[in-house]
Amino acid sequence: MTAIARLDDHRNDSDLLDAYSNAVVRAAELVSPSVVKIEAEGHGGGSGFVFTPDGFILTNSHVVAGTRKLWVTLPDGHRERASLVGDDPHTDLAVVRIEAPDLVAARLGDSARLRVGQLVVAIGNPYGFECTVTAGVVSALGRSLRAQSGRLIDDVIQTDAALNPGNSGGPLVGVGGEVIGVNTAMIRPAQGICFAVAMRTASFVASTLMREGRIRRSFLGVGGQTVPLLRRVVRFFDLPIESGVLITAVEPGSPAAVAGLRDGDIVVRAGETWTAAIDDLHKLLTADRAGTSLPLVLLRGRDRVSCAAILQESSAGR
Repeated sequence: MTAIARLDDHRNDSDLLDAYSNAVVRAAELVSPSVVKIEAEGHGGGSGFVFTPDGFILTNSHVVAGTRKLWVTLPDGHRERASLVGDDPHTDLAVVRIEAPDLVAARLGDSARLRVGQLVVAIGNPYGFECTVTAGVVSALGRSLRAQSGRLIDDVIQTDAALNPGNSGGPLVGVGGEVIGVNTAMIRPAQGICFAVAMRTASFVASTLMREGRIRRSFLGVGGQTVPLLRRVVRFFDLPIESGVLITAVEPGSPAAVAGLRDGDIVVRAGETWTAAIDDLHKLLTADRAGTSLPLVLLRGRDRVSCAAILQESSAGR
């Protein structure tokens, strides 16, 4: 290889590194002004981010649960008393609010457009080090993670962007500067296995908490995740969607079990809704549906199966 060729390779490598660095820098600069430190009386705290200009902040339920006093420290160092708007331990999400001027709201993105391998940035306050930035990639999509309530959080993003205690509740950010997840957990002592609640789920939960202060649900009794459907399957069954909800667990004695659902079934329709994602199913499990029949259309092997589940009111831990 000639000296000129080696120099060109070096320049190409430098250009790639500069592009990577610029992407991380841009994402951090756009979102860091919205990231806050949350302190909860009695059990430390974590991170959060402002998502409306009038002071609503999204964080994790486990960051704020069980405390009566909350404080939020803004990026400029101001410390404000916060009030709990509502929390949902089933998705490990909570909304708090502060009264403060000139707040910068983060832009929320669409987690449904994520791809494995995509560059992401995590911002938070690990061990009290404010606005710490780490970068990595989306390692997997559609994971399930068990919340402290015992319920599975579905459609979770796995990333290798490093998280540490104190990162909980902070934003997972795409290179365009949009929040695509809420950082929630890491696996100890493993390295590079961290999780965030997808923004599609977080947006729905946050808007409901802002309106009602809690999430009321009916109960089907399955664990599931969003999966793509083979093109030939879509054509064969003449489906208007290209993904569905794979059933990964059925709780014994649950409405799903009574209705005959099995591990491996793929739900493609619930009621009048085509279920292209787990969120489509979750949104149907509202409290007013308890005691009502929910018709389901499933793909089971080569068969299209119809059944109906009589939904129950969700109890604590479900």
